[in-house]
Amino acid sequence: MPTPQITDSHCHLDFPDFDDERAEIIDRALDAGVRRMVTICTKLRLEPQVRAIAETYAPVFYAAGTHPMSAADEPLTSVDELVALAQHPKFVGIGETGLDYHYTGDSAEVQKTSLGIHIAAAQETGLPLIIHARAADDDMACILTDSFKAKPYTCVMHCFSSSAELARAALDLGFYLSMSGIAAFPKSQELRDIFAAAPVDRVLVETDSPYLAPPPHRGRRNEPAYTAHTARVGAEVFGMDYADFAAQTEANFERLFWKAAQYKAAA
Repeated sequence: MPTPQITDSHCHLDFPDFDDERAEIIDRALDAGVRRMVTICTKLRLEPQVRAIAETYAPVFYAAGTHPMSAADEPLTSVDELVALAQHPKFVGIGETGLDYHYTGDSAEVQKTSLGIHIAAAQETGLPLIIHARAADDDMACILTDSFKAKPYTCVMHCFSSSAELARAALDLGFYLSMSGIAAFPKSQELRDIFAAAPVDRVLVETDSPYLAPPPHRGRRNEPAYTAHTARVGAEVFGMDYADFAAQTEANFERLFWKAAQYKAAA
């Protein structure tokens, strides 16, 4: 039986954790059935390096934005800048952006400004918004809902580990929830219950590597190959055969990240 194919919808292949063996890490992902990876740029001044990884490795796509925890320290981007970057054939999403009040609540206002710029770029390009949300559920739900009502767009709540209320607000807008290694942790039953209540056609899988390695690798460096461990937990959550769940998450990814689905490498 061939290995079911899945996509790591969110990783950070440009991080120094991977500098010594990037090619080997991508090969291991392919061996595990992870046929595509979306590597995420979190500081726009680093976009050239992230783009170069996507250009070097056929299975890798990329997205770019300013991470909310860096919003106060990095130059504020513009809609025009993001739209210009989005013209690259392997640029498939806007972000990650969002709100994080856990460590950086003192920069809430600049985070909101930055988020608004990214939302406008998603609205203009038609590319999915990639949201990081932590300890900011009420503001996050309000901003996403109000901006969507003004002009609809698509979105994934990356590495979702927030409340059932924020999950419902996002799902009500037609957004997607992405399951990371956190959902595979033994003490994450409440989070697994939130996913179980979501429509299975609105769920993605990811690593957020090098962070949040799922069991049996917890506590060590994460890498895209380990998406398969989280996806197997996802199959259990939804009571599905692994191959069927893998196929469903692939269909979900291609519906949301339509540009990656349509990509054809130059001959």
